[in-house]
Order: sequence, then C-alpha cells, then structure tokens
Amino acid sequence: MRNNALMPANEAVALPSVADDLNHYLAKISSFRILEADEEQQLARRLRDHDDLDAARELIMSQLRFVVHIARTYKGYGLPMADLVQEGNVGLMKAVRRFDPEVGVRLISFAVHWIRAEIHEFVIRNWRIVKVATTKAQRKLFFKLRSAKKRLTWFSREEVEAVAEDLGVDPEVVMEMESRMSGHDNAFDAPASAGDEQHRALAPAETLHAEEADPYTLLADADQTEQAVSGLLAGLDELDDRSRDILNRRWLQDSKATLHELAEQYSVSAERIRQIEKAAMKKLKTHMLAA
Repeated sequence: MRNNALMPANEAVALPSVADDLNHYLAKISSFRILEADEEQQLARRLRDHDDLDAARELIMSQLRFVVHIARTYKGYGLPMADLVQEGNVGLMKAVRRFDPEVGVRLISFAVHWIRAEIHEFVIRNWRIVKVATTKAQRKLFFKLRSAKKRLTWFSREEVEAVAEDLGVDPEVVMEMESRMSGHDNAFDAPASAGDEQHRALAPAETLHAEEADPYTLLADADQTEQAVSGLLAGLDELDDRSRDILNRRWLQDSKATLHELAEQYSVSAERIRQIEKAAMKKLKTHMLAA
C-alpha cells in the first residue's frame, strides 16, 4: 500500500486503508485519540532514539484526521478524495520521520508543510494529462491562480502584474500559466458529439487516423520488404555468373543494357539472352516466394 512506501521494508507501519471505503475510513480514524504535547514529545524521542515503530504508528494515527481536513481544501480540483487523503498520509509519514521533539512545536504544525507538499505534487501530476507546471515558480503560480480564479473569471493587466510581483516572476509567465490552466483535456477516442454532421465535434481518433501510419501496416510492410530483399539476394547467389550478370545489367543498373548489347558480348542471339533472362527471373521469383 502507498502509505508504507516511505518506510524501509522491515519498518512498515500499518495504516487504515483509504481506498476501500472512505466513509468507513473517516469513521475509524475519528476514534483515534489526539495526543497531548508531552505525549508527542515522548513518542518522538522513542522513534528518534530507538527506531520504535509503535511510537511512529501512534504519532501517525493521532494526526490522520488533520490530513483529511487539509485534503478537503483541495476538493475543487476534481480529483478523488481518497487519493488526496492517501497522498496527504504519505506527507505525514515523511514529517513524522523528520520531526524533532526538541524544537518545541506541535507535530501538526510541522507536518502541515509535508502534507500539503505531497498533495500539491499529486494535484500537479493528475490535474491534466499534460503537465501544467514543472518548475517551483510554476507550481506557486498554479495554486495562486486557482485560488484567485474562484473570485475572478479573468485577470486584468494590473492583477497579472500584482501576482507576478508577489511571486517574483515576469508578467508573461503569469499569463502563460493562466493560458495553460484554461485548456481542457479531450479523450483521444471519445464519441463524436451529436448534432449537425457538418458542425459536430470530432474526436482526435477520427481526425488524425492515417491508414499508411498504422503501426500494424508499417510493420507488415517492413517485414514483407525484408523478406523480398532476402529472397532476392538468395536467388542471385544461386544463379550462374552469366545469368546473374544479365539480370544485373538488364534490371539492377541505372543504365540498362539492351538484349542486342548482351547478345554481342556473349556471342549468342538476342532471343537466347531473352530466354536466359526469363529463366533467371523465374528462379528469383521462386526464392522470393519461399523466403
């Protein structure tokens, strides 16, 4: 399960499953007791000094309800709540491993950064098929603009410049991110929309298909060509020198020889050259079909 992915194999901490039934999960974690500050510090010291996994488990269990609370603030991105919660749990586990009881802060105050960071990464990876944000500045812009667009349908130039100044980026970067976020994913093979045949929206699968670019056709053609060339070479090896030379000069050279030129060279009639050529072609055809 993803919850345990950050612990070594011999240090797995069993957590309730989020995927099966979210309502059941929420009911179960609500029964876990919230720890007092001194209890958190004692458990954190046991984990730090003795690698006590029971202590780690108690720390994690006591904070699971807070992860759900944080995950709910990301409902507007259209992603499954169970996935958001599970990613937040991953961030919580990272935080528990790094929590220093001597600093004097509560675990959730320290862990909220790790929980949000893990959820942010999940949202960025899954909000669109194509990534809308790859750099740190673009990630900040993504969530800043998403928050602002709950109030505004579009940005004025002044608002673009204000966001750019706040994040220390160029206004053009803000405008580019806004453009990326305005796009929508379309299924490659989605059914065409109903309505007027002339104006209906076609799925990319209908408009981009090219028979000559079909992978099966390309592979079959390449295989057939390879077999033909192999058969041709094998057939040429089986011919005598005169027959091979006649075929080569009649069909495989840019400047093709005539029957009479070859007849004069080999001191035979043009008809005899034609017969040798025909017999050699028949042998080649047999080899190419057998290849």
